Amino acid sequence: MSDPKTSNDMMAATVLNAIRNPVIMVDADGIVRFANGEAEAFFAASAAHLARHHIAAFVPFGSPLLSLLDQVRERRSPVNEYRVDLSSPRIGQDKLVDIYAAPVPGEPGSVVVVVQERTMADKIDRQLTHRGAARSVSGLASMLAHEIKNPLSGIRGAAQLLEMSVSSEDRALTRLICDETDRIVSLVDRMEVFSDERPVDRAPVNIHSVLEHVKALAQAGFARHIRIAEVYDPSLPPVFANRDQLIQVFLNLVKNAAEAIGNRPNGEIMLTTAYKPGIRLSVAGSQEKVSLPLEFCVQDNGPGVPADLLPHLFDPFITTKTNGSGLGLALVAKIIGDHGGIIECDSHANKTVFRVLMPMSRGGMADEPPLKTAENSMTDMSEGASR
Repeated sequence: MSDPKTSNDMMAATVLNAIRNPVIMVDADGIVRFANGEAEAFFAASAAHLARHHIAAFVPFGSPLLSLLDQVRERRSPVNEYRVDLSSPRIGQDKLVDIYAAPVPGEPGSVVVVVQERTMADKIDRQLTHRGAARSVSGLASMLAHEIKNPLSGIRGAAQLLEMSVSSEDRALTRLICDETDRIVSLVDRMEVFSDERPVDRAPVNIHSVLEHVKALAQAGFARHIRIAEVYDPSLPPVFANRDQLIQVFLNLVKNAAEAIGNRPNGEIMLTTAYKPGIRLSVAGSQEKVSLPLEFCVQDNGPGVPADLLPHLFDPFITTKTNGSGLGLALVAKIIGDHGGIIECDSHANKTVFRVLMPMSRGGMADEPPLKTAENSMTDMSEGASR
């Protein structure tokens, strides 16, 4: 007959290992007496290795975690601390976490610690900032359309009239006036996309059909010299989206990747799809919470995004291009936001990943419209994304 205490201990360990957050128990001497699987991965050490060392050996010198453990022991009550930086050469960079610590009943001086990585929470915060920036551009676009385009038409008309009566030397100046007014009108036209607040017409869409279409367009034009690889999950359900807008999004991202690679040898763009449940988000204009389990990535092996630019990458008018307007990625963020999704960028030297999280379709697969020709689809694009 099995020992009930042993059975309970095994069940408790099984439950804790099923939790997707790092969980450890630190005794009165600061030794890690228990670590679930996620904790082993987080601290880059096995439970047996953790048990041979003081917790201070696995966190930065003077870490708030150590004082938090002392507070719990003194108060004998739970303590929470938010946005704690545990980054170190041992466990890696970007380890910004929330910590929940509580005393363990029946184990004097022992504290259980639950670590919640803030990666996804911060991504959502940044995404909401991107949506706010897109709304600001929407108001600016409406103002520009009404207050600038009409005067520009008058200026251009006056320049054309002058062109007929001036000398050939001065005609170059009138031509310059016309060209510059046309350029401003073109910029305003591109910005008018942001002021379109109509509900998105969505239906079940096969994302692999979209990505294959984008790949064909890219290899027929701007990415003909770059290898494009795919890592697809063939069992992926349909995404609930507007097909034409998805083509616009991924064509922007692939063109952005191709321009980042430039003429570098062995340039490669990788398109990936995966099913990763776990995040729920409110859709704009709805009380409903939706799951965003569909992950679509565009990865390139270009030089990467400058660190000072990365936090502002989806803000309007941010660009590193000499002649770029900085609206490409802002438009991408708006479209994904209108779909209730999230877009994020992770970038390091020789690896940049744009990651899109989207809701899946609520029903069966709808009939796909016929693919557009490369020429027609390319005219849909206002410009490549800027970085």
